[in-house]
Amino acid sequence: MAKVYIATDVLGFFAVDESGNLVDKELYERKPELVATRLLELERSNPVQELLRLVERLRGKAEKIVVEDPELARKLVAAVRGVDIVAESPSPVLVAFRQNFPKYLPTIGLNWDEYGNLLFEVSDLITRLKLRQAVEKRDLFIGQAISTLDDVDKILNLIASRIREWYGLHFPELEELVRDNKEYVEIVYHIGHRSKIGEDSLRKVLPDLPEDRVKRIVEAAKKSIGAEMSEWDLDQLRSYADTFLKLDAYRESLATYIDEAMKEVAPNIRELVGPLLGARLIKLAGGLTRMAFLPASTIQVLGAEKALFRALRTGGKPPKHGVIFQYPEIFRAPRWQRGKIARALAAKLAIAAKADAFTGNFIAPRLKEELMKRIQEIKTLYAKPPPKAPQPQPSAKAPPPPPPRRGEGGRRPPPRRGGRR
Repeated sequence: MAKVYIATDVLGFFAVDESGNLVDKELYERKPELVATRLLELERSNPVQELLRLVERLRGKAEKIVVEDPELARKLVAAVRGVDIVAESPSPVLVAFRQNFPKYLPTIGLNWDEYGNLLFEVSDLITRLKLRQAVEKRDLFIGQAISTLDDVDKILNLIASRIREWYGLHFPELEELVRDNKEYVEIVYHIGHRSKIGEDSLRKVLPDLPEDRVKRIVEAAKKSIGAEMSEWDLDQLRSYADTFLKLDAYRESLATYIDEAMKEVAPNIRELVGPLLGARLIKLAGGLTRMAFLPASTIQVLGAEKALFRALRTGGKPPKHGVIFQYPEIFRAPRWQRGKIARALAAKLAIAAKADAFTGNFIAPRLKEELMKRIQEIKTLYAKPPPKAPQPQPSAKAPPPPPPRRGEGGRRPPPRRGGRR
C-alpha cells in the first residue's frame, strides 16, 4: 500500500487506504474514563499506546502513514523508527471516512444508538476533566491569594485608622510622632496608658526606634493635653489592637505563601517585578496562560481599564501604565520618563510570561539585565523634560463693520422722495 490514513475516534484508531477501505484498527477498552484520558492526551499531541501499536503493525505494510496533527506526526516519527509519517489536514480521505462512519459500526459490534451514548458519556467526562484541570492551576490560587492580600490591607488600614482616633482622645500628640500603623498599634497594645510610656518601655516594644524619636514621644506623653483613659477603656482598645496584630501576622504569612507559589508557577515574572506585583498582574490577566498570550501593550495598562476606555470614549490621552506603576523604577522616575520605562518593562514581562507558561526556562537574569540597560538609556536620553508645545495664538480678526447710521431717537431716517424742495 502506498498510503494509509489513520482516523482518530472515540472508539479508537482506524486505518484506511486511499479508497476508504478499512485496513486495520486499534480500539480502546470500553471504559469511558480511559477513553477520555486518551483523547485529552491526543489533544496535547501526545501519542498514546493504542496509536503506537497500530503504527507498529502498519510499518511494514504502508510506504507512508498520514495523520491529521502535524505535532503528533513529528512525535510519532521520533517514537517509531523506520516509517514515513506525515500530516495532512484536512484530509479528503479522512473526511469521507467520517461521513460514512455509520457503515463501519457493524464490523465493531455496535449500532448507532450505542455509539451515540458512548460519545455523550466520554464528552461529558472530558468536559469535567478540563474544568478540573483549569481549577487546579496554581496561578488561579495565586490570583485568589493576592486578592485576599488586598482585602487584608484594606481591613488593616480601617482598624489602624479607628485605633488612632480612639487612642488619640487620650494621647493626640502620638499621631504625628509615629506614622507607621504597626508601630502605633504596638505602643497601644503593649504599653497602653501614656503615663507608662518611658524610654525603657519604648525600647522594649520598638527596639529599632531612633533615639531622638524615643525622647520626643516620652516628652510629649508627659505634656499631653489628651483626656484620661481608665484601664477598663484601655482593655477594649487593646483587644482591638490585638486583632490588628494577629491580622498583620497573617498578612506576612500570606505574602510568604505568594512568594513561594510564584517561585514555582512564574519564576521569571517574580524575578523581574517581585512576587506581589507579579501575582497581581497574573490575576488581572486572568491566569498565567492568558497573560502569556497578551501583547506587551495590553500588559502595560493592566489595571487601568477604566481610564483606557474613558480615553477611547472621550478622545483624551490614554493611560501610560496600569498596576506596573508600582514597579520602583517607574514610580520613582520623573513624569516624562514613566511611559517609556513602563513600555520597556511590559515588553520584558510578555517574554517572561511566555517562558513561564510554555517552556519553563529561567531567563529572568538576562531579561532583567536588558531591562536595566534600557532604563539607564531612557534616563540618559530623556534627562530633561520635553519642551512644552507652543500654544496656538488666536487669529487676528477683521474689525466688525460700523453700525448703520440712525436718526434721532434711534430710528432710521426715512428715504427721500422726489427732488429737492
